[in-house]
Amino acid sequence: MEYIGIDVHKRDSQVCILGEGGEVVLEQRIRTQRERLGELLSKRPKARVLLEASTESEWVARCLEELGHEVVVADPNFAPMYATRSRRVKTDKRDARSLAEACKLGAYRPAHRTSDAKRHMRAQLAVREALVRTRTRYISLVSALVRHEGLRIADGEAESFVKRVAALSLPGRLMAQVAPLLSLMQHLNEQIAFMNGVLERVAQKDEQVSRLCTVPQVGPVTACAFVSAVDEPARFSGPHQVEAYLGLVPGEKSSGEKQHRGPITKTGNSRVRWLLIQAALSLLRVKRPETAHLREWAEKIAARRGKKIAVVALARRLAGILFAMMRDGTQYRPPQAQEEAKEAA
Repeated sequence: MEYIGIDVHKRDSQVCILGEGGEVVLEQRIRTQRERLGELLSKRPKARVLLEASTESEWVARCLEELGHEVVVADPNFAPMYATRSRRVKTDKRDARSLAEACKLGAYRPAHRTSDAKRHMRAQLAVREALVRTRTRYISLVSALVRHEGLRIADGEAESFVKRVAALSLPGRLMAQVAPLLSLMQHLNEQIAFMNGVLERVAQKDEQVSRLCTVPQVGPVTACAFVSAVDEPARFSGPHQVEAYLGLVPGEKSSGEKQHRGPITKTGNSRVRWLLIQAALSLLRVKRPETAHLREWAEKIAARRGKKIAVVALARRLAGILFAMMRDGTQYRPPQAQEEAKEAA
């Protein structure tokens, strides 16, 4: 069997093919296109192909699998995969050679390949996030321009921002300045509402997402984001690994007798982490009986270490709860309801 390493990039990719004995059979740079990959590898015998996880890796992997090859998408953060590469000289050719050698030796850690449904869900969330961020920038700019004139816009939801600005008696020059942004914001509100509707329909049809929506203050957007990030609960050993995967655990630099823990690592999916933080803030603000145990637990932490740390701790615990619900196929039940169920049994 041949072993192939491909250093994939947006425009061009470097290919290195090793024979059974480790000898270099071919080194070539090609365009990152389906046709070029097919021309180079379609007539070769079945081989094992190793490439790094990246934006293009999934479609490249599927293209190569259609050609009959065994493809491994590897975690680029796994240091032993590049053990044979010189640290002083880095080129695409050397990287492809290192990938081919790691493929032959098995010195790689496979990355999780997200399912089609979850990749589509992630794309919908990314589009919605881009729309929301654009609207937020427009709101900040309009608010700043209005404050320059000594005026204030009343507090309220982002969806009603245009109406709240219209309620002010703005000078003609200022109104002419902000009018283009207000016009765009009306269209953005419509598109964001449309994407919210799309995610709500996904929540109704997807069993896992609808189950997570039973948690108070967890809506379709947060549930979809969490489900698309976790994808397959079986790939995690437990809740703590999920919390670390989402960057919600403290960073640590310890050596010998010295132990130092710093802020959270903030690795992984930033969108899911931000949504969990927002859900934790809502849990603290909205005092509902079914979330009293979580709120009281967080308030005790806030009394000792401050509100910010308490919010992050609550978000971390919420991630653990959502993961357990995905893994066990259960709906959210507060402790009181669980005790009543045990007594009834």
